[in-house]
Amino acid sequence: MASSEPRVGAGNGTVYRADCPSRPILDQIADKWSMMVMEILAEPTRFNEIKRRLEGVTQRVLTQTLRRLERNGMIVRRVLPTSPVGVEYSLTPLGASLREPFGRLYDWTVDNADEISARQRDYDRRVQS
Repeated sequence: MASSEPRVGAGNGTVYRADCPSRPILDQIADKWSMMVMEILAEPTRFNEIKRRLEGVTQRVLTQTLRRLERNGMIVRRVLPTSPVGVEYSLTPLGASLREPFGRLYDWTVDNADEISARQRDYDRRVQS
């Protein structure tokens, strides 16, 4: 059955409609804090350890990031039977499947950071002139 409506989803020639289900997922996984949390969670890690390792993240933003990742099935939250009660986060199999593409993206970022910075400086000089 043919439809004149643009297809929702990815692929060559696909229209990325506002209601495309990929949009909120890409928004989540492309977020800088999500990417860094996912890297830290290569091993199960407690909340305060994650916060210590992510310089600049606020407790509120980290909490929101962890909740979104948990809601999307990327991580699991486990309450530890300690005194005081602790919480540990770890990757689910779905979350672990993102580590390899995240790693490639991170490596690309590091490999190209100097060139990008130089181009930003060039652009800024041109725009200010």
